[in-house]
Amino acid sequence: MRRRNARRAVARGAAVKVASRARLITRLAVIALLVAGGLVSDLVSAAVTHPAYAHAYLLESSPVDGQVLDRPPAEVRLRFNEAVNLGQRSIQLLDVTGKKLEIGASGYTDGKANTAQASLPTGLAEGTYVVAWRVTSADSHVVSGAFSFSVGHPSSLAVPVEQDTDPAVPVVDAIGRALAFLGMALVLGGALFVTVLWPAGRADRRGRRIVWSGFAALTAGTVVVLLVQGPYAEGVPLTEVFDPDLLGATLSTRLGQALLARLLIVLALGVAFGIAVRPASRPADTGAAEAEAAGTTRRIAPPAFAVAGAVALTLTWTLADHAQTGVQTWLAVPATSLHLLAMSLWLGGLIVLAACVVIPAGRREPTRAVSLEPALPRFSLLAQISFAVIAVTGLYLSWRQVGTWGALGGTVFGRLLLGKLAVVLAVLALAAGARRFVRRRGREPLGIEAVPSTALRRLRRSVAGEVVLGIAVLSITAVLVNTAPARDSYAPPVDSTVPLPAAAADAVPELRGGSVEVKIEPARLGGNVADIYINGQGGSLVAVPEISGALESPDRAIPALPVKVTAAEPGHYVANSMSIPYPGDWVLRLDIRISDFDETPVRVPFTAR
Repeated sequence: MRRRNARRAVARGAAVKVASRARLITRLAVIALLVAGGLVSDLVSAAVTHPAYAHAYLLESSPVDGQVLDRPPAEVRLRFNEAVNLGQRSIQLLDVTGKKLEIGASGYTDGKANTAQASLPTGLAEGTYVVAWRVTSADSHVVSGAFSFSVGHPSSLAVPVEQDTDPAVPVVDAIGRALAFLGMALVLGGALFVTVLWPAGRADRRGRRIVWSGFAALTAGTVVVLLVQGPYAEGVPLTEVFDPDLLGATLSTRLGQALLARLLIVLALGVAFGIAVRPASRPADTGAAEAEAAGTTRRIAPPAFAVAGAVALTLTWTLADHAQTGVQTWLAVPATSLHLLAMSLWLGGLIVLAACVVIPAGRREPTRAVSLEPALPRFSLLAQISFAVIAVTGLYLSWRQVGTWGALGGTVFGRLLLGKLAVVLAVLALAAGARRFVRRRGREPLGIEAVPSTALRRLRRSVAGEVVLGIAVLSITAVLVNTAPARDSYAPPVDSTVPLPAAAADAVPELRGGSVEVKIEPARLGGNVADIYINGQGGSLVAVPEISGALESPDRAIPALPVKVTAAEPGHYVANSMSIPYPGDWVLRLDIRISDFDETPVRVPFTAR
């Protein structure tokens, strides 16, 4: 009988272990599915919004886009709004058939990191040529474009110029960045929860596994971004990811150095975490004074090292991304660092709290009391502080990266930011409910030492909802990092009305008191569409024999660029391919022929972004 009972006890113990492992695998699978959902969001964004990646922009070029020269230029010169990194394919010259011509190596002009130049071959034949350029902006993202110039006379282009040769490269880059974000949250927030907020966490195998998985995700994501940056910057296929020349070029940039430093910091933090969760041992021959000194060192040194490591880890993002470009970088870098740190501490701790404390507690027998003390109250306080930091820094960063109300709905960055705000508000609602639960249970005689099963089920649902929404916030953040800030990308359409000169009214009575209305979209560098309306008395459209146009730069010594205007309907004329070579102030000059012998000029000033 005793042997039979012993066998039954062993069998029950084995069954409990199997069930425990199954529950752990299930929880990890749920987290993996949530992460996969975030990665899908990143993939869709990378595929759909990739053209918005350009964060630096071209201020001016020589030759100017569309310029017709009497003789071949000696060089091509490009000036950007910020410092850029040059690669092997930064400047290329193509003929009308798309064939690449041999030119000089790309370099900086007079040591200026924002001005690139390349010498051109002598004896270029007459016709049109395309300059294709591709550089890496200071915030690590690739900027590319193309413009044309002609020698002698223009000629039509036979093939378009493609800048992105492999669409898989930005997708893989987005995956790496998302993994790195998730890993940072698990490393910082999870490690803090396991070692400080949860007394039993140091000895809990589940919590340690989640934190170690965070180290693995952070390392893997960082390595992916480091390897992919070379093909991404040069516009070559993903198969070139292990090219030593590309890797060397990446390591010579600010981003490459930040990624390398991140790997070293992750290694150091991994060693510190391993020491922190290792059981303390006291040799038999150690005296009381020595033991007390060793204990003091262990209480002070690892936390101080961990704080320094956490700050250094966040700086590997903020010193190589949006924060260190644009306005108020002196404030943006610490604000962004605090924003990332607070979000990581909250989300990483929340995942460990859900996977190791709240959800496992709900799996127990409903008649048994479940102790959530002191992990839940401590994390509730941490979450409250984190949300305050996230709110303050988020408001400032939103203003810095958006700038105007119109940019919120008018750019991809602004719409993503609105989506993130909506998710954060939902998280705050759930967190407020959990906070009320902690306060209410704290006023009970037994506190939260004994939680009824019904209350625990509500808490489990609330925490699970926070985890889901937290992963969504993390995914949107990863997408925002890869999207051009709204302040740089927003270009409000131009809608300007200029009165017609009195001479036009004298020649054509229908134009007395009339005006010229011009609408330009998107009013930014590159191709634009200009709609021109000739308004007469009472706002009626008046047809004129012909309109010719030209773009003039009031502050640059460049020739006027011709603009072809065609009639769309009586009184309505369109310039379908008006190319603006660089942002800034421009004047659209319209020469309006109002009769067989009379012509009147109209100038419409506007600003392109």
